[in-house]
Amino acid sequence: MSLIGNVEADVEIKAPAEKFHELFSCRPHHISNVSPGKVQGCALHEGDWGKEGSVIFWDYVHDGKAKVAKEIIEAIDEKNNSITFKVIEGDMLQEYKSLKATVKATPKGEGSLVHWTMEYEKLNESIPEPNSLLQFVLDLSKDLDSHLTQA
Repeated sequence: MSLIGNVEADVEIKAPAEKFHELFSCRPHHISNVSPGKVQGCALHEGDWGKEGSVIFWDYVHDGKAKVAKEIIEAIDEKNNSITFKVIEGDMLQEYKSLKATVKATPKGEGSLVHWTMEYEKLNESIPEPNSLLQFVLDLSKDLDSHLTQA
């Protein structure tokens, strides 16, 4: 059984791909206003919003517990509305040696298809795949969509 793997899933949203991407890449600190039940805060520790190499600190609630994550923005692709975050500190690293999340929004009809991929390496075989984290970001994407599509 491998400790290394990835999980991925799609969610359809009504918002345009560019708007969704812009919120995640340049304005993630607004996410806590939109989905306060899931994300309590997002602070910039190094660099600039929307720039590769920047370090972001998240306060969030997952599986009913308050957690934290420090992530570096590893890649931003404006053309393909894609952004990759690599976890460098926090609660996720108690179970995973490494965890990287990529979110890509692709135009679909009047809305978009949001595709999340999580690449991970578990610390041991008893650790589950990060499916509940994947569900968390899919639900978060729906919350953000409701906000982005409000007139």
